[in-house]
Amino acid sequence: MKTLKNILLFGLILVLNTNVGLAQPSSDKKLSDDERMEWWRDSKFGMFIHWGAYSIVGGERGTKIAGGGAEWAMDKLDYTVEEYEKFPKMFNPVMFDADAWVTMAKNAGMKYIVITSKHHEGFGLWDSKVSDYDVMDTSPFKRDIIKELSEACKKQGIKFCFYYSIVDWHHPQAQGNLYPNYNIAQNDDPTVTNPDFPKYYKNYMKPQVEELLTNYGDVGVVWFDGDWIPDYTTKMGKDLYKFIRKIQPNTIVNNRVDKGRTGMDGMNNNEGEFAGDFGTPEQEIPDTGIDSDWEACMTMNGSWGYKPSDNKWKSNEDLIQKLVDIVSKGGNFLLNIGPDGFGRFPSESIRRLNAMGEWTKKNGEAIYGASASPYEKPKWGRYTKKDNVIYAHVFDWPTDGLLKLNKDIKAKKVTLLANPNIDLNSIATSREVLVDVPMLAPDSTVSVVKIELQ
Repeated sequence: MKTLKNILLFGLILVLNTNVGLAQPSSDKKLSDDERMEWWRDSKFGMFIHWGAYSIVGGERGTKIAGGGAEWAMDKLDYTVEEYEKFPKMFNPVMFDADAWVTMAKNAGMKYIVITSKHHEGFGLWDSKVSDYDVMDTSPFKRDIIKELSEACKKQGIKFCFYYSIVDWHHPQAQGNLYPNYNIAQNDDPTVTNPDFPKYYKNYMKPQVEELLTNYGDVGVVWFDGDWIPDYTTKMGKDLYKFIRKIQPNTIVNNRVDKGRTGMDGMNNNEGEFAGDFGTPEQEIPDTGIDSDWEACMTMNGSWGYKPSDNKWKSNEDLIQKLVDIVSKGGNFLLNIGPDGFGRFPSESIRRLNAMGEWTKKNGEAIYGASASPYEKPKWGRYTKKDNVIYAHVFDWPTDGLLKLNKDIKAKKVTLLANPNIDLNSIATSREVLVDVPMLAPDSTVSVVKIELQ
């Protein structure tokens, strides 16, 4: 009997320890900045997920369609706080399957996922003790989406990351429209300030970020947005960055935690010292490489949130070439999905994910862990580099069967990445290196030629 009691007691202790381990961050060793950034620099490709009560709205109100992203529906469609509150009360995505979402990301070749824990509308997708305006207390769904997604990521070896909006159109202390001449989304008059915002920052925003960092295990990246409002100060940004790193020393934080971003190009102003670990170009790719860390975030159509009226989808070829272009310039690609109100990925998005997965399975060697091209951009495509290998990503396959490489490339062995058993003949001239390639491109989107250097 005593032995049975001991076994039961040991089992209870084991269960308690296991539960605590799942909730608390597990990485105790503090890494150097390069060690901390290493996994992210090697990953190259991640999934952005914009999801919230706006996914029910779909960017439409009667006959009116919101311009731009549907995630701005509360502002663009002129909802009052009271009018908009009905949508979180309707949010019941019964078809949400965290494991399926993560599987789709993994099969597409993505290495990390960034989910909007709270967008500008103020509705949270986790069980917040700071607020009742969340999926557990306000919606009929009653499931902690952040918890389910973080656990699914852990099971499948994908880095879990979360987005958090500094802007909050629902919280009374963060609502700019309570003050004269202050636009709910963006203040054109910097002299007008919200005197209650510091209280929101201290008593609501920081405690919510702390919840997300302490209750869901290791967090790869904390991704902020809304840094453009004048109420949020660089002092707050630096304080928040230190606060995050104190809780999870090894997490990575984007530059929108502070006020240094110069616009949609996403990089910090060189005239100041700002917090944040990487730049965030939005819907654009820099013309050339950038010395510091950066990540281009981009939609598949024109909207971050679910918007059925937006049919301007980028092609599979375009998205794959954008991935290559970004990596060739030393950046990461964060590609967005906007699930609908039921918890489903749009079929158009799934088809594009599948196409990217087929390509990365064959050509991932030239992407993951690769560094920026050491050469000028060639007319036919892009270069990436890894160790003593150059990868030529060919967008426009040569019709004459001769691929012209940079003259500084000293080739020892040249093969097709998709068929490494066949050696390709190469010859160096004073102007270029010529490679004899098959007349037909191995891949209809981007074909990769592998050049091992001398």
